[in-house]
Amino acid sequence: MNFIEELKWRGMLQDMIPGTEEQLQKEMTAGYVGFDPTADSLHVGNLAAIMLLKHFQVCGHKPFALVGGATGMVGDPSGKSAERKFLDENTLRHNQECIKQQLQKFLDFSSGENAAVIVNNYDWFKDISLLDFLRDAGKNITISYMLAKDSVKNRMETGLSFTEFSYQLIQGYDFFHLNEKHNCKLQMGGSDQWGNITTGTELIRRKSDREAFALTGPLITKSDGTKFGKSEGGNIWLDAKKTSPYQFYQFWLNSSDVDALKYIKIFTTKSKEEIDAIAGEHNTDPGQRALQKALAKAVTITVHSEEDYNRAVEASQILFGKATEETLRNLSEQDLLEIFVGVPRSSVAKDKLSQGISVIDFLSEVTKVSASKGEARRSIQGNAIAINKAKVNETKSIDDSDLISDKYILIQTGKKNYHLVVVE
Repeated sequence: MNFIEELKWRGMLQDMIPGTEEQLQKEMTAGYVGFDPTADSLHVGNLAAIMLLKHFQVCGHKPFALVGGATGMVGDPSGKSAERKFLDENTLRHNQECIKQQLQKFLDFSSGENAAVIVNNYDWFKDISLLDFLRDAGKNITISYMLAKDSVKNRMETGLSFTEFSYQLIQGYDFFHLNEKHNCKLQMGGSDQWGNITTGTELIRRKSDREAFALTGPLITKSDGTKFGKSEGGNIWLDAKKTSPYQFYQFWLNSSDVDALKYIKIFTTKSKEEIDAIAGEHNTDPGQRALQKALAKAVTITVHSEEDYNRAVEASQILFGKATEETLRNLSEQDLLEIFVGVPRSSVAKDKLSQGISVIDFLSEVTKVSASKGEARRSIQGNAIAINKAKVNETKSIDDSDLISDKYILIQTGKKNYHLVVVE
């Protein structure tokens, strides 16, 4: 497969140095993307860079993932308006290990000649003295060259420390090291990394006669112009402990039609024929949201698992489709609370349930869901009340057996009105 052509139809190509496509067509090429270990998880904003490596490997090339243990201590000024806080070495090491585990879900590390490789730039920078680095790298890149970079120019008025100013030189040395030690000829990243990446190609050109190439993909945005990768709660993380599979699934499922078509090309390995077929199905009946469902399924299974995907679908059906009491009881407490975030709540002492409470009293006096016993009775007779997704009659008694996760009872009035009772 032609990697550049693959990126073009997927909308994943922004810039590249002349000769890059010819190099990739000539031979299997080693290329890398860098990841900043400032957190113990990557987020969906990193996914485009991960997919660059994924498609790179699928097209027959050798991917290197560089986890920036050294550069993470410095901080990349690209796209930042202020200096970042430094992390200690133990925290960085922990973050690096977590990121490695996440990358292993996307890349094949045992495929022979083009198996993926993870490297950490701290491993070579820890033994280089400041004077050696200045003599070996600093003398080859001029101040005027570094000042011309957008990542520097954009910070000149608000302030830029020498530490962050030096970042592009350190990243450039990464490329030089990988080029020399691993014959790595290509560096890839987001378009905001173009300045840092080309500093590496320039350093290689000046220090050796070896070939080096650069390629970037566009920064991903939403069709309404807002930033991709964030929700009301902040970043959408790849770690299930930070962003549950349900929240993760919902993030993709809630994409607009325009965004879903763009995202399914970038964030999945589905072929052009598959995507065209899904898009055709979607256009025939947009209400079925075929694009969003296919996108959310593919990415959730890749990042988490098929089991997590199935649970996320079941959880979604509780609010938006047909679901049973068994489905509700199979939810984790975290998923339950995330599904019903924002719905009205009331609290009940657990000892009140020990002898059982009639459903009429439970609705009218305990939770105030119904304004009166008469209203509660009429709602039940009209088949409008469900407790934990099960319709009830007037003889129903609410007791400990109705608890979900040993703490919650869900009342549903009509099709869409929910009330969560917290039993403490």
